[in-house]
Amino acid sequence: MYENLSDLLRQIALGEDSVLELKSVEFSGKKVVGPHKDGMADELAAMANTATGIIVLGVDDKSREIEGIPLEKLDIVEGWLRSISNDSIQPPLDCVIRKLIVRDTQGEEKIILRIDVPRSLFVHKSPNGYFRRTGSSRREMTPDLLARLFQQRSQTRIIRFDEQTVPGTTLTDLNPKLWNRFRTVLSPKSDQEFLEKMKLIARDEDNAMHATVSGILLTSDAPELFMPNAFIQAVCYRGSEKNAAYQLDAKDITGPLDAQIKDACKFVERNMRVYAIKAPNRIETPQFSMNAVFEAVVNAVAHRDYSMYGSKIRLHLFADRLEIFSPGTIPNTMTIDSLSERQSSRNELISSLLARCAMNVNAVGSQRNFIMDKRGEGVPIIILESEKLSGRKPVYHLLDDAELKLTIVAATPPHGNE
Repeated sequence: MYENLSDLLRQIALGEDSVLELKSVEFSGKKVVGPHKDGMADELAAMANTATGIIVLGVDDKSREIEGIPLEKLDIVEGWLRSISNDSIQPPLDCVIRKLIVRDTQGEEKIILRIDVPRSLFVHKSPNGYFRRTGSSRREMTPDLLARLFQQRSQTRIIRFDEQTVPGTTLTDLNPKLWNRFRTVLSPKSDQEFLEKMKLIARDEDNAMHATVSGILLTSDAPELFMPNAFIQAVCYRGSEKNAAYQLDAKDITGPLDAQIKDACKFVERNMRVYAIKAPNRIETPQFSMNAVFEAVVNAVAHRDYSMYGSKIRLHLFADRLEIFSPGTIPNTMTIDSLSERQSSRNELISSLLARCAMNVNAVGSQRNFIMDKRGEGVPIIILESEKLSGRKPVYHLLDDAELKLTIVAATPPHGNE
C-alpha cells in the first residue's frame, strides 16, 4: 500500500481515511509527550482490528502539513513505538516502522516515520478497550461486534484456524519448490488454481488473496517471519534441573514444519547419551527411542494451537528425561486417559499436508514412508517404545488448560556400561 513515496504524499495531502492516520509528535526533553502513549496504542490496535493500514508520524492531521521529526530524536520515537506495541497492546502487535525523508511545501527536507499495521489474525485490546476504525476515526466496539470479530478470527469460526489467511502475505511469500512437492498428476496446471485447491492460499473477507496459515507453515522458507510463535525452542541441560547456567546446547528451530521436525529430532539425537556394554558383543542403549521422539515431535507440531499468540513448542532435554510442551489444550472431547485410544486433529489441513511429506528422520524402528500417520498410531508408539527402553511409561499433563506437557523418562545405564 502506497509503496511509492509520491503516492503516499498524495494520500497525505488528501487527509485521513480508514487506512491512513496522521499524527504530530511532541517532545519534552528526550520524552515523547504527544500523542499520549495510550491513545497511540488505541490507534494501532484499532487499525490491526480493522484493515491493513498506515500511521504516519510527523504530519499534522488537520493542516496535513509535514512537520517532521528531529533526526536526533528518531530513535527515541522508534523505541517509544516498540514499547507501545509490545507492552500496551494485548496480544502484542507486530508492525513495520520505516524512516522516510520527504519535502514539505517549502521544499525543505523533513523526516517522518511510517508505521505499516497489518490486519491481524488476532483481536487486540489496547489500554482503553477494544477499537476498530470507522472512516478516519476509531470507535470502541460494541459487545455484539466484538463477539463477531472474535468468532471470525478464532479457531471457533467455520473455517479452521490453519485454513485462515495470514494478513500481509502474498503468493510470492511461498516457495514453489516447497509447494510443488504436493502436486500430483491430477493437480490443476495453473499455479494459483492448485494453491487455492490445496488451501495454501485463500481470499480474505475483502476478497484479497493471501497465504493461509498452513501455506506459511509448510511452504514458506521462514514461517516465523509471519507467525512469530511458529518455531521450536530446544534446550539441553547438564543435569535434571532447569537452570540457564547449566545449558549444554540451545537452538530456536525454524523453517517449514517438516524441517522443524527433522531438526528437533537431530537436536535430541545429538545431545542424548548412548550407553554401551560388551555382552560379549558391543550393545548400545540410547537414552530415548528416536522412533518415540519422532512421533512426539510430529504430534506437537501437527496438533498444537497456532492461534495462541506468543506460545511456542518447547523441547527440554535433561539428564534423566525429555519434556515437550505443546501450546493448546487437548482438541475436542479427548482426555489425557483417552489419548492412546482415540484420534482427533485440531489442524486437519496441516495434518493432511504432513501426511504427504516424505519421511525425513532416521527413526530406528519406524515403518513410515511419510511424516504423518492418519491411523492414530503416534501416541501408542510413544508409550510402548519409551516404556520398553526405560521401563517407565511416558506421562502427559495438561497445564492450566493451555499447554500439553509430555515427559519421557530416559533409559538408565545398563550394568557394566563402558
